[in-house]
Amino acid sequence: MLRCIAIDDEPLALRQLAAYAAKIPYLQLAATCNNALEAQQLLAAQPVDLIFVDINMPDLNGVDFVRTLTERPMVIFTTAYSEYAIEGFRLDAVDYLLKPFSFSDFSRSAAKANSLYELRRNQREAAPEPTPEAEPKDKEYISVKADYKVSLVRIADIVFLESEGEYVRMHLCDGSTITTLFRLKNMETALPSEFFMRVHRSYIVNLRCIKSYVKGRIFLSDTEYVPIGENYKEAFQRYIDTNFKNL
Repeated sequence: MLRCIAIDDEPLALRQLAAYAAKIPYLQLAATCNNALEAQQLLAAQPVDLIFVDINMPDLNGVDFVRTLTERPMVIFTTAYSEYAIEGFRLDAVDYLLKPFSFSDFSRSAAKANSLYELRRNQREAAPEPTPEAEPKDKEYISVKADYKVSLVRIADIVFLESEGEYVRMHLCDGSTITTLFRLKNMETALPSEFFMRVHRSYIVNLRCIKSYVKGRIFLSDTEYVPIGENYKEAFQRYIDTNFKNL
């Protein structure tokens, strides 16, 4: 059962969402909210699995509201404005419903969310997230559970790591990637700090793989780079100043 809420400043739209949700057996509509600020207070008290949220709302629009969520549920945007679609998917939205949408459209989006929910739940049960203690820092390899198997990854071969919500995508020196159910903060603890540094809320880099850097960017090849977050710039510059001599 997916616990969800609906957020829209139009009462008629909320009634339609509630009516549609009532027809789908695996959806439990916990509440409806008239604005994003009301939804923020509700989510602080009772987390949910899925949010249906309008984008064009007063005070705080749906896109900015989703950006404020540190523990982000699945999101389905509902809006009359198609130009917001790209921004919605940049936030890893499950789907984007363009008003006016039918029950068939709503049902399809809900089914996508339910499939993703079931996939994540099955992966958690089949491969529980390892703890930092399970991956000693002095080992040359790290074991990674992905695609229903355990892969041994040489730590030195990891170029950088990228957060994707509850998952981490590992980019390796041969160009391949591995996606595993493992939060970035846990990976940061598990990897040797003398070789790996968190440089952004969504990125950890292998310091030995840095080719160059400019303001706000770390290049790991001639074309591949990761951003440097504002909160990490000082620590990164301190590392550079300590370990490299300026000529």
